[in-house]
Order: sequence, then C-alpha cells, then structure tokens
Amino acid sequence: MFGTSILLAFGASILRTGANPILAPRSTSATPMTSSEELDFAVPAQFASAAYCDPVKVSTWSCGSNCDALPDVKIYATGGDGSSIQYWYVGYDGWNLGAIVVGHQGTNLSSLAAGLTDVELFLEPLNSTLFPGLSSSIMVHSGFSNAHSRSARDVLAGVQAAMADTGCKNVWMVGHSLGGAIALLDSVYLPVHLPSNTTFYTNTFGMPRVGNQDFADYVDANVKNFARVTNKLDPISIVPGQFLGFHHPSCERHIVTSGTADGDWYNCDGQDNTSKNCSVGAVGDILDGSISDHSGPYGPVRIGC
Repeated sequence: MFGTSILLAFGASILRTGANPILAPRSTSATPMTSSEELDFAVPAQFASAAYCDPVKVSTWSCGSNCDALPDVKIYATGGDGSSIQYWYVGYDGWNLGAIVVGHQGTNLSSLAAGLTDVELFLEPLNSTLFPGLSSSIMVHSGFSNAHSRSARDVLAGVQAAMADTGCKNVWMVGHSLGGAIALLDSVYLPVHLPSNTTFYTNTFGMPRVGNQDFADYVDANVKNFARVTNKLDPISIVPGQFLGFHHPSCERHIVTSGTADGDWYNCDGQDNTSKNCSVGAVGDILDGSISDHSGPYGPVRIGC
C-alpha cells in the first residue's frame, strides 16, 4: 500500500506543476448499486488480496485466510520478489469464477524500489514489442509500464499453460493499488497475444490513474468487462493528477462515506466522474483523503496478506 512518503512525493509534484488547467466537463451522474451487484466484487477482491502473499505459499495455495476463502484453486505460475518485481500469480478457479485468474501485488513500501515505482510521474508510449500495433499516442505512467514489463512475458506464458491444460477461455485479471495498474495494463496486453475467442474480465481496487486521455479512451473502447472499485476517501484513486495528463477510464464503482449511506456502492458514469458519490468528487485533494481507506474494506474484504 502507499504510505506517507508516496503521498508527499505526489504532493510535491503537484506544487511544482502549479494550478490546474481547464479540463473537459466530466459526468456527475452516479446511481446506487444493489447488494447483489456489490457482492459480485467480493471474490475478485479476495484474489487481489492473495496477490500480496509470498509466491512460495501461493504456489501451493496455502496463503492463509485469503487462500482458505477460495478453495480448489490450481496455481500454474507465480513470480516476483516484492521489490523490483511485484508478486504475481496465474491460477485456475473453476469453482467461483470459472476462469483463469491473474493476480498482481500492490505497492509494498517495505521495499524502496517498489515505492519509487509509484512516483515516476512521466508519461511514455506503450512498449511497442509488448503492445504491437497500438498507437504511439497511447501513453502510460512510466513506472507502472516498467513494473508491468518485468513480468508480462512470464504471466502470458502462465496463462497459455493454464489455457492449454484446462481448456478454459476466460481470463480474469485483478489487482490492488499498483497491482491494479499492472492488471489494467495486462487487460490491454493479453488480448493482443491470446486467441480472439478469449473472454476477459478485469477488476481493480484502489487503482491510481494509469495513462493519458488516449489510453483511457482505448480502455473504454476495447477493454470489456472492466470495473475499478474505489473506496471512500482513498487518496490514491485521484493520483497522478489530471493536470499532469493522467485520466481514468470509465466504469468506476465507488464505496461512499456519508452519513446513513456509509458503505453504500455507486455506479459512476464516465471518466473521472465529479459526483460526490465518486472518488474525484469525494476527495478534492490528496490532503482531504484518508490513506486508511486504501486497503478497504471492499465489501467484506480488506486487502492484504
């Protein structure tokens, strides 16, 4: 998870950048979600939480309460060192999701390398080797791109092995925080390299902004079955700032903190929705946020190992 040093680094970049430019009007439409819709995210959140656990334990699906909550998962590949490479795993869940699951660890600030990844605030084009055929106008956070590239080929190989063994054509990508950013990049990367009849799903939790407007538009147009869940006053969901050229894609699901509605979920229309029932409207500035909301709970799940 992000810590105070990361927030200060983001804050320093805000001060150096100066006043916000004029941004295009954003939607303010947000509608309440039903309890059953909220529960749809419980299993993906549990898988995202498991990605924080030691790959040795994940490889045998013996990672404690996260693994216990999701029985009968077969793991095909794990990796990462929790430092220069975030933990990741590829498994098959035939019981809950009926899908091959790709999970990515979020930021672990006990490792300086992982922390520094989050404050590399430059936008750069997607790696043309990993993302052939995509426009150079599609740009992403350099640190997130580098983090994704370190595991991308191994993740792809793990998914291909799982598909060959199970015959499953559903792939579900999950991640929290930085892991959510890597999962979203996977949701652009994997469809380029896997069979066209594969069905993809992506759920992220507490994800920061990943790319520029063209990236957000590409995700909206091409990444199907995507939703990003944001929690209450979590400040990480509003960084890096739009004035730095970063924009969220659509499909936000926000958990509110407001009186009798505390803990209710809202479906936020459009990109960077400014309704008070969505993250941008709820957290006007990172100093207004509460970092304790970053780990959840996302429904019944608080992220972490």
